Amino acid sequence: MKQYLDLCQRIIDEGVWVENERTGKRCLTVINADLEYDVANNQFPLITTRKSFYKAAIAEFIGYIRGYDNAADFRKIGAKTWDANANLNEAWLNNPHRRGEDDMGRVYGVQGRAWAKPDGGTVDQLRKVVDNLKAGRDDRGEIISFYNPGEFHMGCLRPCMHTHNFSLLGDTLYLTSYQRSCDVPLGLNFNQVQVFTFLALMAQITGHKPGKAFHKIVNAHIYEDQLELMRDVQLKRDPFPAPRLEINPDITSLEDLETWVTMDDFKVHDYQHHDAISYPFSV
Repeated sequence: MKQYLDLCQRIIDEGVWVENERTGKRCLTVINADLEYDVANNQFPLITTRKSFYKAAIAEFIGYIRGYDNAADFRKIGAKTWDANANLNEAWLNNPHRRGEDDMGRVYGVQGRAWAKPDGGTVDQLRKVVDNLKAGRDDRGEIISFYNPGEFHMGCLRPCMHTHNFSLLGDTLYLTSYQRSCDVPLGLNFNQVQVFTFLALMAQITGHKPGKAFHKIVNAHIYEDQLELMRDVQLKRDPFPAPRLEINPDITSLEDLETWVTMDDFKVHDYQHHDAISYPFSV
């Protein structure tokens, strides 16, 4: 929790105003932030200085694991996060590759599960990583990337958290996740939950102990219409101890994650928090 609050304060103290063309708003911005999550000791990084909702974050990542490309599929499992980008993004609405209401195009999980090969066919990056880790192999390329510049024009949004690199040392699994851009008041807690949960899940389904998850953010920012709430409300609150995440132990394979897993298979314990804060969201 402290590292999150320290980053927020750093942006306020050191940030530079940058115009954001996509949203038409200014962002107070810093470059390079490194966060760590102790998955081994189950220190779940759910924000306590405001009420935060973890299930939508996990549901969104389950959708990526399943390769979803439609906001309706995300809604069915408990994530409404793609509704706006799929249906309210003016550039995407006028894109000839858009296939109708709720279509997201070739973004995130589509790239992770079906990266198009120039000579035909697709690559399932996630399957390769899972198979290697289950066999106890780490070829130093246990990487899942959603960042495909050749298909940016075929999706509603470039990926923000774009690459996940797993490392196996003995029987302990580590994760390094890379994020090009981060809306810190709103998006970061979502992303923290996802990085932590992704390592916990991958360790569980490949038969390893989870270690630490490392989260590198390149461009960390606070939008101008979020600044007052962050500076004058959230940063004035004292944090509570980190809660714990419980994952259904019956989840033992990638196929489980692809088929029957729901948000009822994830529970958080000992979550103390302050009141919610309604930060503006920029499409």
